[in-house]
Amino acid sequence: MSASIPIEIESAVTTIIVQRPYKDQVQAYENWLREMVPLAQGAAGHRGVNVIKPHGQNDEYTIVLHFASETTLRQWLESDTRRQMVEKVRPFLNTDEKIEIKTGLEFWFTPPETRKMAPPYKQFLLTWSAIFPLSVLVPLLLSPLFSALPFLSLPLIKPLLVSMLIIGLMTFIIMPRYTRLVAKWLYR
Repeated sequence: MSASIPIEIESAVTTIIVQRPYKDQVQAYENWLREMVPLAQGAAGHRGVNVIKPHGQNDEYTIVLHFASETTLRQWLESDTRRQMVEKVRPFLNTDEKIEIKTGLEFWFTPPETRKMAPPYKQFLLTWSAIFPLSVLVPLLLSPLFSALPFLSLPLIKPLLVSMLIIGLMTFIIMPRYTRLVAKWLYR
C-alpha cells in the first residue's frame, strides 16, 4: 500500500477500492472477488464489505471496506494475503486499482468524480434531517425494552445504546442511500 495515503486518527475507517477489469476478463475478475471478499471479512477489525458492480457504460467495480481503525486497515492492506491476491488479479485489470480512505462523516459526502464537494450547509442540513427523526424515533421504539429491562435506563446506558443505534443506522443504512437519493441537490 502506498505510504502517501494519510490517516491521522485512530477511529473507524472506510476504504474505497475501485478496480476496472477488462471486458473479456469480467468473469475471471468476479471469480477472484468471490475468493477475495471472505479473506477480507476474516481480517482483524473488519466491519463490513459492499461490492458495487458497474452499471450503464461504467466499467468500475467499487469495493467498500469498513474497518475498526487505521491500524487494522493497514494490517489488511499491507498483509501478504492481500498482496498475493492483488498480484493474482492484476492481469484482469485495465488499470491499477485506486484506493481512497475516508473517516466518519467525510465518507457520506464524497462526491462522484465528476462533481464538486457538497457545500457545508448542505452537509449540515442533510445530516440534521436524518438525525433529528432518528433521535425522536429510536428512543420511542426502544422504550418497551427500557421498561422491560430497567437497568438499560441507567443514566449512561440509555444514551449509550440510543446513540450507538443512531450512529449505526446513519453509517451503514441511511446515509449511503440518502446521499444517493438527493445527490442532484447535494452536489449542485
